[in-house]
Amino acid sequence: MTASDLTRSTAAELADLLSAGSVSAREVAAAHLERTAAVDGAVHSYLHVDAEGALAQADDVDRRRAAGESLHRLAGVPIAVKDVMATQGLPTTCGSRILEGWVPPYDATLVSRLRAAGMPILGKTNMDEFAMGSSTEHSAYGPSRNPWDLDRIPGGSGGGSSSVVASFQAPLAIGTDTGGSIRQPAAVTGTVGTKPTYGGVSRYGLVALASSLDQAGPCTRTVLDAALLHEVIGGHDPLDSTSIDAPVPPVVEAARRADVTGLRIGIVRELTGEGFQAGVQTRFDEAVAHLVDAGAEVVEVSCPSFTYALAAYYLILPSEASSNLAKFDAMRYGLRVAPEGVDAPSAEQVMAATRDAGFGDEVKRRIILGTYALSSGYYDAYYGSAQKVRRLIANDFTAAFETADVLVSPTSPTTAFRFGDKLDDPMAMYLNDIATIPANLAGIPGMSVPSGLAEEDGLPTGFQILAPAMADDRLYAVGAALEARLTAAWGGSILDRAPELAATTTKEA
Repeated sequence: MTASDLTRSTAAELADLLSAGSVSAREVAAAHLERTAAVDGAVHSYLHVDAEGALAQADDVDRRRAAGESLHRLAGVPIAVKDVMATQGLPTTCGSRILEGWVPPYDATLVSRLRAAGMPILGKTNMDEFAMGSSTEHSAYGPSRNPWDLDRIPGGSGGGSSSVVASFQAPLAIGTDTGGSIRQPAAVTGTVGTKPTYGGVSRYGLVALASSLDQAGPCTRTVLDAALLHEVIGGHDPLDSTSIDAPVPPVVEAARRADVTGLRIGIVRELTGEGFQAGVQTRFDEAVAHLVDAGAEVVEVSCPSFTYALAAYYLILPSEASSNLAKFDAMRYGLRVAPEGVDAPSAEQVMAATRDAGFGDEVKRRIILGTYALSSGYYDAYYGSAQKVRRLIANDFTAAFETADVLVSPTSPTTAFRFGDKLDDPMAMYLNDIATIPANLAGIPGMSVPSGLAEEDGLPTGFQILAPAMADDRLYAVGAALEARLTAAWGGSILDRAPELAATTTKEA
């Protein structure tokens, strides 16, 4: 097989080829590294590429397979990891200058599970600084770009993970989702993104943004690939106090079965219609019709508290972020800046100078907002009230799931916007997550699958599926059923319609 054949193959296809001995793990890793060398100078999906490490891991898989060892199904299938995960021996910067060059002394549990499965780690993907953003424009190292149109955003905060998959530099990637940062990038790049149930994937070693909202999950090109990766990274972890002590739902079985016969699909009234781009709404309506043809039943549900989700989220997240980011104080690790004109600066002066130089504008904005919301005299009025709204949103989900097995909506209200269009208007940027935020506030699982191309601009649109907590398998059943129908209608994967990227010179990480 050619290198192009390997990079265009899905993770499941690569796993079959590796298992059959038709190709070596080194050949697979080398093909993807070659692709990165050719196109990542334009896309900038990676902050750090670990070619030497990935090839060494691939060689180890080949050696073990030749020795007759029993290996994991995905052994030898390479993966990229969002730069918010601790990786021993590899830089972890969270897209911030304040952690520039920091190399963790340990692996996140999720990363340990990838290594145990024999999956070579190609590198660390770009992201909005500390996962604060919807476009990757807030990365201190420059934005990632959308392979469909390099003048447009690939989503955020995990635009590096979505673009690395969409540009065929990696068959799989890991993202994190605090308010939609896996699902929204998937929607605008024509890929699949899954946010598992909160606590379904360990957060140990994930640099925290908002601890009650953050969740890591798969970024892939197919629903089956997402299920296979979910199975690897999911499950209980005693190192994470929020980890659910229960088996991983049968996601792979659900993805393979792809049966929605008799399933009740709930259309959320508050997450459709006004405010959504016409082409996005059209593709959503068509996707619902495909599911009806596949045997699903459609019902309309109302979740009135969703109207307040955005406001509640942007009080809860900054409050938790201001607390979590207090650890970056120039005393223990990371950047340290001495204040100008001070001969013997105090610890407080060094801390202030370092945080001013190390944090970007969006991070500073949210720290200030969160500190204010938690301050004496304002806690109950802001943070406390937001938590009450959070409870109402969870109650709306509970009521909705009494009449529907899953809920659906467009993932993002628009297709990918151009760089700079919303950078100076934080509120406009925040509105991109209006459909994804409720799931994080309630801790339920969600998935985005491609639903087609918008008529106005020919760019990808996303279809969001939400399920009750620990019913992640329902996402995969619905997602796979829709994917099968749309693939047949398109005559192949939606990514086959993306323009081919011209070869460029890779930028230095």
